[in-house]
Amino acid sequence: MRYFIFSILAIIIIVGLFLTAIHLGFRAPRNKETGNPKDLFGIDYLQLHIPIHAGKQLFGWLLPVSHSSETLIILHGWGSNSEIMLPLAIPFHKAGINVLVFDARSHGRSDSDTFSSLPRFAEDMGNVIDWLKLHHPDRSEKIALLGHSLGAAAVLFEASKRKEIAAVISISTFAHPEWMMQRYLKSFYFPSYIRKPVIRYVEWVIGHRFATFAPLSTVCKINCPILIVHGKEDKIVPVEDARVIIANCPEPHLSLLEIENASHDSVEKIEQHCQQLICFLRVSGLNI
Repeated sequence: MRYFIFSILAIIIIVGLFLTAIHLGFRAPRNKETGNPKDLFGIDYLQLHIPIHAGKQLFGWLLPVSHSSETLIILHGWGSNSEIMLPLAIPFHKAGINVLVFDARSHGRSDSDTFSSLPRFAEDMGNVIDWLKLHHPDRSEKIALLGHSLGAAAVLFEASKRKEIAAVISISTFAHPEWMMQRYLKSFYFPSYIRKPVIRYVEWVIGHRFATFAPLSTVCKINCPILIVHGKEDKIVPVEDARVIIANCPEPHLSLLEIENASHDSVEKIEQHCQQLICFLRVSGLNI
């Protein structure tokens, strides 16, 4: 009997340690901003503290443009922040559109939460959109969204639930979060019989099945123009993911821009193609 009790306790401890390892392994690293748009690029800005639920706030910057009634909202990827996205934001600002960059919960200088997830990134984007429309209606005549990596998938998810978005730019997103997790777990040599339960557990923790917010399907629910941007040398999310998204939803308002010699985080390579991104917004009906 004693042996049986010890065996049960050992199993509970092992399972507990395993689940703790999963939470720690998928916890987003926090990298806080060390500069600001004025110091780094000579751009005037408004510092934002956007209230969300339970007294929490999201940190961000609004880069205003005089007489512009349109805004591009930018969302970073996993473990990133607003400062890292500034090199992409500046060309749009200089082209004549307001730009708002912000940190998702538990990222940058925003407040922490119990965990980070794609649906929570999307929820934060939704809160920022609503805040902008309420507090800056003069800058909300048209709103476009841009996201990178997980932030891009979150932007697509949020845009799929809204009708007022004018255009979406998705950079380096994955086609399906389960495919992404399979690749990640496989890189640590987890066998398939372990990977599956881990994926189901993560779905349970975040409260959503991956299929409900996979870019593979959310793009098909968006009516505004969408530009999928992907580096051909991306080793984290292969460019084939972007091609699958396009193939799964061959609509005229969905287009793909593949960038030579660009990896997953090649901001400088994407920046070199900013004129194409600006042209995309212009063709989509924004006055930029």
